[in-house]
Amino acid sequence: MLDLKYIRENAEIVRTAIAGRKDSAPLDEIIALDTERRDKLAQLEEKRRARKEIARASQQEAAEEGRLLREAIKTLEDRLRDIDEQLGEYLLQVPNIPQPSVPHGTSEEDNVITRSWGEPKDLGFPAKPHWELGEKLGIIDFERGVKLSGTRFYVLKGLGARMQRAVIALMLDLHTQAGYTEVYLPFMVKREVMTASGNLPKFADNLYHEDTDDMWFVPTAEVPLTGLHAGEILPPGSLPLHYAAYTACFRREKMSAGKDTRGIKRGHQFDKVELYKLTEPANSNDEHEAMVADVERVLQRLELPYRLKALCTADLGFASSKTYDLEVWAPGCGEWLEVSSCSNCLDFQARRAGIRYRPAEGAKAEYVHTLNGSGLALPRIMIALMENFQQSNGAISIPAALQQFMGTTIIA
Repeated sequence: MLDLKYIRENAEIVRTAIAGRKDSAPLDEIIALDTERRDKLAQLEEKRRARKEIARASQQEAAEEGRLLREAIKTLEDRLRDIDEQLGEYLLQVPNIPQPSVPHGTSEEDNVITRSWGEPKDLGFPAKPHWELGEKLGIIDFERGVKLSGTRFYVLKGLGARMQRAVIALMLDLHTQAGYTEVYLPFMVKREVMTASGNLPKFADNLYHEDTDDMWFVPTAEVPLTGLHAGEILPPGSLPLHYAAYTACFRREKMSAGKDTRGIKRGHQFDKVELYKLTEPANSNDEHEAMVADVERVLQRLELPYRLKALCTADLGFASSKTYDLEVWAPGCGEWLEVSSCSNCLDFQARRAGIRYRPAEGAKAEYVHTLNGSGLALPRIMIALMENFQQSNGAISIPAALQQFMGTTIIA
């Protein structure tokens, strides 16, 4: 959420930023309501002052004037409550402002590749896609996944299930060794937690919702991690906070209808390890670069060639001020797959969640900056591992970093 004062004083900057994102927001309505709100507050203050003067005079002839003032005050108070409620709803619809270093663009085609690691492997034979490899090896069962839950669901079996568990264990081990605190979180959250992260109200149609208790299935651990310190003032010296969490993630994938229907690239349920940071404002961009390096470390340990992209203004997520995507090469699919998105949200989520800190004892509380990144997302890592490490006979070798978790060197 943007600061209302910032919007008031920088309306054209905000308007230009929203347009550059190819997004929309009720900016004119916000400005009009803010103007009315300040006018009504001035009127209310004046009428309360007049009422106090009449009360001190205690004259009989002033009784009627006092009654009229009370009615006027109540009318103003009621209108201000309505304005505050409407303003709150409108402000939740305004996206974050891109940082100046974000490339300007009109579509994902304008994203900028900033660096890469490794070279796409020359397997020496035609690469098979993961859906063929998985079915022939008996480690992915698409038919029974559909039988259980419908399209975009699947079952991992045997060494396929073990590989996914191994990747999660490796990622959590590497991140905790790098100083992140592992947390295990609920997979369902309250409405206010989903709102604080920026997922509601904008992305309601892409979320799974349980109506009876108004609970929401998490689309990513970023959501409960944002809510972890909601409404708190963190004491001096407590920042930065670094968290790593595994959760299952649930998304309706309405936004990708008709895309990637084969294989396990887009599912309504998938696993992910998420990285999350709460930092002081002055350090957030440095912490952002460090988070990207932490994700790269995992990809290098898995021996997967990847490239890093700086997203342009038009491709930024709603809450992000700057984002890097990491993509791995999948030779069977013949494409680069996004496996991580690392974003600096500045104080956007912190304002929605009410997360502040004190820079020093007795100092005024300020909003923290929040950062999030996939560290990493499955099943696309599974796709990359299966397709990059496939053998000419259809077997899949296991990269050295996973062998201790797998208890084998090959899936055959």
